[in-house]
Amino acid sequence: MTAPAEVALALARRTPALRRAFVFSVLAGVLVLVPTVYMFEVYGRVVDSRNTMTLAMLTLMALLALAVMEVLEWVRSETLREAGSAFDAQLAPRVFEATQSAYLKKGLTLGTQPLADLRTLRDTFHGGALAAALESPVALVALVALFLIQPVLGWVALALALVQALISWLNERSTAEPLARANQADIQARTYVDGTLRHAEVVAALGMAPDLQARWLRLHREAMALQARASDNAGLYQALGRGLQTTLSSALLGLGAWLLLRDELPGGGGMLIVSSVLGARVLSPLVQLVSQWRQVVQARLAWQRLSDLLERLPAGAPSMSLPAPRGHVAVEGLTASASAGGPPMLRQISFSLQPGEVIAVIGPSASGKTTLARMLVGLWPPLAGNVRLDGADVSAWNKEELGPHLGYLPQSVELLAGTLGENIARFGEPDAGALQEAARAVGLHDWITALPQGYDTPVGDEGVMLSGGQRQRVALARALYGAPAFVVLDEPNASLDEAGNQALGQAIAHTKARGATVVVMTHLPGVLAVADKALVLFGGAQRAFGPRDEVLAALQKANQNNNSVATAT
Repeated sequence: MTAPAEVALALARRTPALRRAFVFSVLAGVLVLVPTVYMFEVYGRVVDSRNTMTLAMLTLMALLALAVMEVLEWVRSETLREAGSAFDAQLAPRVFEATQSAYLKKGLTLGTQPLADLRTLRDTFHGGALAAALESPVALVALVALFLIQPVLGWVALALALVQALISWLNERSTAEPLARANQADIQARTYVDGTLRHAEVVAALGMAPDLQARWLRLHREAMALQARASDNAGLYQALGRGLQTTLSSALLGLGAWLLLRDELPGGGGMLIVSSVLGARVLSPLVQLVSQWRQVVQARLAWQRLSDLLERLPAGAPSMSLPAPRGHVAVEGLTASASAGGPPMLRQISFSLQPGEVIAVIGPSASGKTTLARMLVGLWPPLAGNVRLDGADVSAWNKEELGPHLGYLPQSVELLAGTLGENIARFGEPDAGALQEAARAVGLHDWITALPQGYDTPVGDEGVMLSGGQRQRVALARALYGAPAFVVLDEPNASLDEAGNQALGQAIAHTKARGATVVVMTHLPGVLAVADKALVLFGGAQRAFGPRDEVLAALQKANQNNNSVATAT
C-alpha cells in the first residue's frame, strides 16, 4: 500500500479539530435563527397579550442564545486557527528542507513559493470558504424546516438551491483555468524579480535594467490579464448568486402569502417571515463559496504544488549515527555532473587521502574542479562511483551530523544576513574560543575586534556590507570553524589581496598541522607549497595524481614537449 502524501497526512491529523469546528458551526448556524424566532414569538405572544414579563423573558432568552452563538463562533475560529498553526508547524520543516533539496538535487530555484503555498493552506483553515463548507449542514436543516412548514416552499427552495449549485459549477469551470495560469504567471514574475535583485550590480552597471524591466512587465501583465479575466467571470457568477439568494427570499415571502390566502400555510402570517429567512439560509453557504472561490482555487493549487514537491523529494530515512570522521578520503570511479540533472563533467576520478594531507587540484576552466568540490562534500549523489569519508558515503551521510566535521568554501562566496559572528559560527550557538580561533586563522580577528560592534557587526544580505576580500575571508573562517576534519576550498584566493593570500597559506598550513585533510582547487604558489599531493584535471578527466613535486615536474615536462612540437611546426 502506498503511504499517504505528507500534506494529506498533515490534514488528516487535524481531523479532530475540524470535527469540533463542524459541531460549533452547526450549533452557531442554528442559533442564527434566534432573531427570527424572537420576532415571531414577540408578535405571537407579546403584541396580543401586552405582557411585559413575557417580553422580558423572551428578550433575556434571545440575548443568552445570541451570546452563546458568539461564543461558539469565537471557539470555532480559535479551533480552526490552532488547527492551521499545527498544520503549518508539522509541514514547515519539511517544506524548508525540500525547497533547499529541490535546488541541490533537481536544479530547481523555487524561492519562497513553497513557503507561500504553506501559508495559503494555513490561512484556508480560518478562511471564508471553509467556514461556508462547515455551515452547509445548517442549509440542509433550513431546507428540511421549509418542507415541514409547507412542502411547496421546500420544493421551490430546493429548485433554486440546485440552480445555485449550477452557478457554482459554472463559476468553477470559468475561473479555475485562468486563475491557475494567472497564479503560475505571477510566480514566474516574482521569481524573475528575485533573480534580478540578486544581480542588481551587474544589471545597473551594464544598463540592463530597461530590457529586464520590459521582460518582467510582460510576465506581470500576463498575470494581471488572466486575473482580470477570472475576476470578470467570478464577478458575474457572484452577482447571479446574490441575486438568486434575494430572489429566493422574496419568492418564498410571496409564495407564503399566496398559501396563507388559501389557508394552506400552517402557523399563520408569522410563517411568512420565517420561511423567507429560512430560504436565505438555504443558499447562504453556496453564495459564500462562490464569493470565496478564488481562495478555493489558490488553496487547491498550493496543495498540488506542495504535494508534488514533497513527493519528488521525500524525507530521508533515519540513518545510523556514525562516529566523527578522522579525515580518510577515498574517491572511487567518480562520475558526476556540474549541476543537478546536468551532463557529466567528471569521469572516472579516483584518488585517496590520509588525515593531515593537503591536495591541490589544478586544471583549466571547465575542467571539473568545482564539480569535484561539490561532490566531495556530498551536495548530491554521483552518477557513478562514490566519495567515502572514513569508509562512509558522504552523499548519504546525515548532513546535520557530518556538517560540523566538514569545512567548505564554495567558489561563489555566499554569506547570509546576520552578524560576522553568526556567519562564522554557522548560525549555531557560538563557541567564543572556536570563533576567535577561526577568525585568527584567516587574519580577521584584529580587524573584527576593532569594529564598534565587533563580532556582532551585521554583514547585510549576502554580505553586502563587506568588500569582496572581506567576504572571502569570513567565508574561509566559517569553513575552518570548529576544527573540521575534512576541508574543501574551491578557489579560496579569488578575491584576496597579497595579505589575504599569505593568511590563506598560513591557515591551510595550520589546518594541516592539526591533522585535518584539505582539498584546495587552486593555482596559487603559496598553496601549492604546502600541498602534499596534486591532482590534475582536464576536460573532466584525471590526467595525473600523486606527490606534488612529481606531478608538477611531469606537467612542466609535458608543457616543454608541447612547446618544442609547436616551435618545430
